[in-house]
Amino acid sequence: MRNKVSALFTIFIALSPIIYLHSFKPVIKFEPHSKVELVILGNVQDAGSPHIACTKKCCSSLHKKGKPKRKVVSMGIIDYLNNKKFLIDATPDFPEQVFLLNSICCSEDNQIPDAIFLTHAHIGHYTGLMYLGKEGMNAHSVLIYLMPRFKSFFENNGPWNQLVNLNNVSLIALKNNTTVDISTNVSVIPFIVPHRDEYSETVGYKIIGKHKSAIFIPDIDKWEKWEVNIIDQIKEVDYAFIDGTFYDQQELPNRKMSEIPHPFIVESIELFSLLNETEKNKIYFIHLNHTNPTLEEKSKESKWIKKLGFNVAREGERFDL
Repeated sequence: MRNKVSALFTIFIALSPIIYLHSFKPVIKFEPHSKVELVILGNVQDAGSPHIACTKKCCSSLHKKGKPKRKVVSMGIIDYLNNKKFLIDATPDFPEQVFLLNSICCSEDNQIPDAIFLTHAHIGHYTGLMYLGKEGMNAHSVLIYLMPRFKSFFENNGPWNQLVNLNNVSLIALKNNTTVDISTNVSVIPFIVPHRDEYSETVGYKIIGKHKSAIFIPDIDKWEKWEVNIIDQIKEVDYAFIDGTFYDQQELPNRKMSEIPHPFIVESIELFSLLNETEKNKIYFIHLNHTNPTLEEKSKESKWIKKLGFNVAREGERFDL
């Protein structure tokens, strides 16, 4: 009997990584020959889901035993040929997202991304860097790419400047619309977008692989505030991961929506309505507020979006680049 129990335990240990990875959503948009891919590591707005102090059904149901927490928006970039991995934005879910990225790739002796690219200085997009400090893993010179004003904010304000002073991170200033080659297979281009810039600039990223490209814009004010035509940008790439924070203006009845002027999903769909089926299918809404009904994959709103030819980005989805 003891030998049977021991054998079963050995089998369970051997299969546990497979069981865990299976829970991390099925692989889609991925071809076996791919050398580079993008991974959605979270799709929720900065404060997460369930949201603090939210008693609505959208959050209260997630507090029930066994319900997984949704993760804040972040994207992984994996270059299998060069055994490298990169991260866009360091969220409050940073430890889990790094673990998930490592579960897919790469070297076991390199548990931190080869570089982290930040979009802006709002809480959901950079505060995960605190885990690199001495209270956490006490990392050594992790490469952090960020815009000049953001770099100055980081270097001159605690606790972030402690990461710099202790050499936990190494900050590299980006330039607007200037290409950064992060490996022989991948390039990244930051571009400034309009948003609430209390402490830093806000950028989106164009990510260019050998075969395909993508834009990643988790935060932006209304499309008309941007001097760039978003439709033109969509046509130039293979995937467009764009701000879908709110479904419509009725979502937060107790807030002035003008103070948080993200493009509503319904507005974006109307703007993109004349695109052909191929162009529509490139679009993935991301950075969803905890109240956004499209967080539920089976909601009528999610089904409506899919029926019209658009998509909602889901945690665990992988895209050939």
